[in-house]
This record gives sequence, structure tokens and C-alpha cells, in this order.
Amino acid sequence: MNELSSRITKRDNPPSASDIEAWIESEAYKYWKHLTHQINQKYPKVFIPEWLYGGQKHGWTLRYKKNKSFCTFIPEKNRFALLIVFGADERAKVEAIRDRLSAQTQKEYDNAKTYHDGNWVVLTVDSDRVVKDVILLLAVKRKSKLKQ
Repeated sequence: MNELSSRITKRDNPPSASDIEAWIESEAYKYWKHLTHQINQKYPKVFIPEWLYGGQKHGWTLRYKKNKSFCTFIPEKNRFALLIVFGADERAKVEAIRDRLSAQTQKEYDNAKTYHDGNWVVLTVDSDRVVKDVILLLAVKRKSKLKQ
């Protein structure tokens, strides 16, 4: 881990759970564990999380993907960030649930950069409210396999 970077940049091996907890701090790690549990519960046997190394600038991230990107966990120093990329069809679905999202998440969504492959929304996961928003946004990406 590189103290000069906000990311975990040591290339040797993907970070362990204890590395993540130490890097992002215990409170953020609580949300990290909660969201990994929620994804595993709502989408059983759909995703195999994959650690990706993005070099010295981006460091390690944990990507959930099946055919297309679902979300990416980004462990930053004292912060847990989560990236969700919304394509054109998905953006229309987000607009349909927009009023159910917190004001902060709406602001982050509105300020997100749009690239050729979609709208890249990065959220700081630091409260139960943001976790609720993330779960709503992930449901836009893919319906849960659980019976509602």
C-alpha cells in the first residue's frame, strides 16, 4: 500500500479483507461487508467478484460483472467508494426512481461524467442511506433473483 496515494497500489497481490479494513477504516468496512453480503444474497451465483489492478494511479478495485459491468468497489484511504456505470436505457430507469434517492445521491448522479459507455456515478458509501440508494441503483442494473 502506498501512503502517498489514496488507493492501494502495491501490485504483488490483491488486498486481503484485513488490508481493506485497515485502509478504508472500520466504519467504511462495515458498509463494504454489508454491500458484498447484499449482492451475494440478492444475486446468488450471478457474480464472481474480480480484483483488478489499475496501476499506480488507480490501484486495486473489486469488480462485479456478468456480461456487462454491475458495480466496482473502490477502496480508498479512509473511504469506500462505489462506481456504477449506467447506459442510456438504465439512465431512463434511474430517472423513474430518482425521487426515492437521497439528495446527495441525486447530486452525485447529476454531476457524474458521461462517457461513450455510459454515465459513471461514483458514490462515497458512508451511511445507511447511501447503502439504501446503492441497492436501489443496483436493482436498475439487474433485477434481484430473490422472490419479492
